[in-house]
Amino acid sequence: MSRHGATAPGGRHLEVGAQVTFEDRTWQVAAQVDGRVHLAADDGAAACVVAARLVAAPGFSVIGTAAAAPPAPALWETVPLAAQERALAWQRHIREVETGLPGGPESGVPRTEYDPQRFTLAEREHAKAQELAGLGWARVSRTTVQRMRLVYGRQGLWGLVDKRHLRAPSPTGRTDERVVSAVLEALRRCRGRSKTTTKQVIELTEQIVADTHGPGRVQLPARSSLYRLVKALADPAEPPGSPARTATSPGRTGGPPAALRPAERVHVATARLGIGAVGEDGSAVEVAVTAALDGASGCVLAAVLHPQQSGPVELSVLLAEMAVPRPLRPGWPALLEQAHAGGPPRRLMSLPARIEATAARPAAVPETLVVDRGPAAVTSTVLTVCESLGISLEPAPPRTAGAHRGALRTLEVLAGLFTRHAAAAARPLAPAEKESGAYWSVPQLQDLLDEWITAFWHHRPQEQLRHPLLSRAGLTPQEMWDVLLGAAGMVPLPLAGQHYGELLPARRCALTESGIRLGGRRYDDACLDEHRRRGQRWEVHHHPYDLRQVFIRLPDGLLHAIGWADGEHALRPFDETVRRRIGGILARRGACARPASETTGRSAGAAGEKAATGGIVSGAVRDACGDKAGGQATAEGSGFGVWDAHAEAEQW
Repeated sequence: MSRHGATAPGGRHLEVGAQVTFEDRTWQVAAQVDGRVHLAADDGAAACVVAARLVAAPGFSVIGTAAAAPPAPALWETVPLAAQERALAWQRHIREVETGLPGGPESGVPRTEYDPQRFTLAEREHAKAQELAGLGWARVSRTTVQRMRLVYGRQGLWGLVDKRHLRAPSPTGRTDERVVSAVLEALRRCRGRSKTTTKQVIELTEQIVADTHGPGRVQLPARSSLYRLVKALADPAEPPGSPARTATSPGRTGGPPAALRPAERVHVATARLGIGAVGEDGSAVEVAVTAALDGASGCVLAAVLHPQQSGPVELSVLLAEMAVPRPLRPGWPALLEQAHAGGPPRRLMSLPARIEATAARPAAVPETLVVDRGPAAVTSTVLTVCESLGISLEPAPPRTAGAHRGALRTLEVLAGLFTRHAAAAARPLAPAEKESGAYWSVPQLQDLLDEWITAFWHHRPQEQLRHPLLSRAGLTPQEMWDVLLGAAGMVPLPLAGQHYGELLPARRCALTESGIRLGGRRYDDACLDEHRRRGQRWEVHHHPYDLRQVFIRLPDGLLHAIGWADGEHALRPFDETVRRRIGGILARRGACARPASETTGRSAGAAGEKAATGGIVSGAVRDACGDKAGGQATAEGSGFGVWDAHAEAEQW
């Protein structure tokens, strides 16, 4: 068995017969039936636990297998490309020594000299040392292979990195960043032109620098240095002058086989919502949802709401959402309570019931991720994380129908149904909110979506979840997940809680007396006191669409969760009212700033409306801009009413 304890390509699984630690006791897995795991202890005690709740329980572990650990993205980015490739090569060779196959168990037929059924581990290590020496690897013996195998078992992929190369120079050297940006822009413009030469790319770079910064304002390096810079920055698969890689062959028929077990194939797709949200500047923004849908059961493993104009969601964020169970994330119960307090007055479930149901939501490391080019951003760091976790990345086939197209249609249905729910959960809109068409903020919509998926979507029968022999009986995603767990005989294992912050995007931030400033927010905690006033920038991981906490790496090497200093505003009853009144003021400010031509174009309609209503004119805009035509606004249209304590209490 490999270090991941995997029995199927691309992930770790819990099988019958495995020994586990649960609730400070050692158990053996006796059976798996309908999504429940039956456990037996040495003293004769027995237990039956829901599979999703078992693997997400604090302190749970599988005895005899090392926990999968992705390399820290921020550290991996500092490793030169040559050192990354050598570490990945060592990883494949070590997997072949341990399991007989470079890709892990059950991914093919092992070569004769690495067959675990015929040769011992020491013999396979000796064969690998001879093979690497024949390939030209210097100073590689059986002891070297054994040492690399052991360090891989302790530290994962990071242990295989040659640390001597961590301070290697940048491929761009000391070249001015403005010149580097111009070279990248020139390469982008010349991509796909079959007759473009490197000299033409350099000439275009000089033109871009002159047009952007002015003639003679930026000193360009020598032509020889520019040649090396273009070669270093160009895509090896598309050097200057190569034709663009396009798909010219007709669409394929058929496709990959259907997924037969949970988390075998997970599809990432994006769909627009039919409801707007209030942005951080008070204006209405269009919202989209990017989700990871399990191809076998239809369960939503991750769903992230984001402004549509903000671009694609980073795939590492989706991996953190789908691979780390919510109960294991730092501060999860308190964050859920805080979000639950700031939503609609009537919830689909109470807070204790929601905590119980959310803890049982499926979470797993996928075996294969099917990704479109648009919905999720795939970077080199994400590719490395997927390689270390045994996740295969597969591009969605263009212009063809299949499982991914079905997942996209499913997500569109989900988005439509949730739009209706969010609109129905909103209270009657104020005049300023009616004009913008937005009621909820993006964090509030995200909380509503999480609750709605847990309480409704996972328990809604779906057309595509039908067995061929039971064509009139549609199952729910949660029921199909439980059925397939029992049929597959294995439970996909998620990641530990500390990996949630590691997978999130990282940046360097200053630590001041007031804490960490990020995105106009302040994050602070007592654990930062001894590290202030050091004058250095710290590695901070953050969720781009969940701003309630960040994670900072302190000198102990661990990530510590730091809460938003003003996060308790969501728990105070009147802050939501203040937020909505500020939104109304900003909307009226925008109405005052409209050009005169737009105001003139509406004058005829406004006059007719005034005549039809008997002369009563709304004073929402007049109160903000001043009534220049007819004196002061009437109290009836001032936009302010008598505060009703009972109505306000119903909101909380």
